[in-house]
Amino acid sequence: MSSVPERGDIDEEFTWALEEMFVSDEEWEEAYETVESRLDELNAYEGRVTEDAETLLEVLQLREELMRTVANVTSYARMRSDEDTRNQEYQALKARAQSLASDASSAASFIEPELQRASREELEAFTESEPALEQYDHYLDDVLRMKPHTRSPEVEEVLADLSEVTSAPSDIYGMLSNADMSFPVVEGPDGDDIEITQSNFTTHLKNEDRAFRQRVYEGYMGEWGNFRNTVASSLKNGVTADVKTARTRNYETAREAALDGTNVPPAVYDNLVETVRDNVDVLQRHVDLKRDRLGVDTLEMYDLYTPLTDEEPPEVPYEQAKEWIIEAVAPLGEEYQLRMAEGLDSRWVDVYENKGKRSGAYSGGTYDSQPYILMNYQDDATSMFTLAHELGHSMHSELTSEEQPYVYSNYEIFVAEVASTVNEALLTHHLLDTVEDETLRRHILDEYLERFRSTLFRQTLFADFEHQIHNVVEEGGALTPDAMDEMYGDLKREFYANANVDDHIEREWMRIPHFYYNYYVYQYATGISAANAIVDRILEEGEPAARDYLDFLRLGSREYPLELLAGAGVDMRSPEVVESAIEAYDGYVAEFEQLS
Repeated sequence: MSSVPERGDIDEEFTWALEEMFVSDEEWEEAYETVESRLDELNAYEGRVTEDAETLLEVLQLREELMRTVANVTSYARMRSDEDTRNQEYQALKARAQSLASDASSAASFIEPELQRASREELEAFTESEPALEQYDHYLDDVLRMKPHTRSPEVEEVLADLSEVTSAPSDIYGMLSNADMSFPVVEGPDGDDIEITQSNFTTHLKNEDRAFRQRVYEGYMGEWGNFRNTVASSLKNGVTADVKTARTRNYETAREAALDGTNVPPAVYDNLVETVRDNVDVLQRHVDLKRDRLGVDTLEMYDLYTPLTDEEPPEVPYEQAKEWIIEAVAPLGEEYQLRMAEGLDSRWVDVYENKGKRSGAYSGGTYDSQPYILMNYQDDATSMFTLAHELGHSMHSELTSEEQPYVYSNYEIFVAEVASTVNEALLTHHLLDTVEDETLRRHILDEYLERFRSTLFRQTLFADFEHQIHNVVEEGGALTPDAMDEMYGDLKREFYANANVDDHIEREWMRIPHFYYNYYVYQYATGISAANAIVDRILEEGEPAARDYLDFLRLGSREYPLELLAGAGVDMRSPEVVESAIEAYDGYVAEFEQLS
């Protein structure tokens, strides 16, 4: 039987070095208690924030000091829990850390309402009299911008206290999907028993044996169907929390609230969805290519991940993936390459799957730590591209932390997804330019086509669905499992009109954790669109374009996302950026059609 190892069976060199964050759980406990004991210091400033320039500086610096420690405490607990979600000790640490974060947010909740009582002129006078406040200029501008949506200190404190409650649907979903659900064991192509997991599901859907793919698909999706009402209830309450929080902050819709935090106009969202839906024929051309290559009359949903190549997918061991990724980012300069290589050698990455480990991948860490990466590496091209993606995030964090003060270190997801996808695009270009093995070339091209399909089209479909379910709640409708099945199924039938959209795929919304992240998914699609434009510019113009891009990475959240991207040569207010990405995707489909 194919089995997943226990955590203790993984060699240390393939695990992340969290001990560099906290040497021990005891040291973590000390940091936790330090924050807990000092919250009263912050409370002592309530009513005095704008008393004078010195007081303003003191309260901002104290908040940062405490919040930096809170970030370390919460990140460490979350990452330890993610190593094995079955571990009750680290579940408890994670819960305590979340509670501490909520308490700290509550303790600091008076600061921005008090700042908003001051005029722009008063704050500018403070900055003139205390030069150390100059670094907060953008932050203070943003605080004043959000004045219409900031409530009284009392209401802000309640909202901060409720953060634990409003995040509960996501927490419940995570525990259900990662710790409690058990997917079936199915017969493999060679007659052996194969254990389906969250991490290997899509890998098995690439297998050349169609009957095996069907067994995996039906077994996996069938298990989700057993929890249909539970997951629907969880998602409904997550959406309801988004809507009620937005209304509490004087927004008309949850989308308006979510996008306003990054100062992104709703038109950017609408341009994306409308442009992609107007071009689903390009996606369907890719689907037709898959159907023809497979030699089937009808493409089924369990065929969507199947490679376009007839050859066995090449293995890409972790060490090989690292080498290719480092080579691929050469257009960004030697310094970028060396920093990435050093990070990989310094145990940034928790590489392989183990029992109970959180599924998927992410880049984590804090301003004061290494930019850690969680992987579930599967020795394939998909995992290599995922590693390149997460390294883009981590290098973004590394450069931002080096260049910016803490207040601007937490860059927005809107730009984060650009940094990750640039690395993917550079990797594709590098491999297609250097790899001579035609089999591998076909697989690389196929993989990049899949990245476009799953990122530009699939994530836009998700974005449309997410907007629809929020609209239902906002209009007082019932967000039932049947309603979500119908909405999701209709979108699938529109996007995949030339394939069979079955009953199982109508429930696919159940397995998507990003629907709990409040209008998050659209940023993957805008990210790949912006990244495509940036990489084209870097490859055409060379060093000047690379310099602009690296400056973009170093700025963190020093400017608003659209302004940051403009500095890198991209105007996301225009649908042309999305159209250009779709044209690139169409070009890659055409290129594959020409391959023998």
